[in-house]
Amino acid sequence: MHCWARTAFYLLVTVLGIASMIGACGQKGPLYLPEPPVVVVPAPAAEIGSDVPSAPVAPPESAAPPDRP
Repeated sequence: MHCWARTAFYLLVTVLGIASMIGACGQKGPLYLPEPPVVVVPAPAAEIGSDVPSAPVAPPESAAPPDRP
């Protein structure tokens, strides 16, 4: 003859074990892999004075005389 306390103990341990496994899921919904973080690499430093535009070039003079009205 089995002791009812032993049966109740086994039942309690089983129920609590199953409940803890179900409750430990954490993330709800489908599983997914997170996107890797985007790493921004700064551009290399330009040489000093390279951001200054060059002097404008004058247009070539034409050999034809200007039109007169």
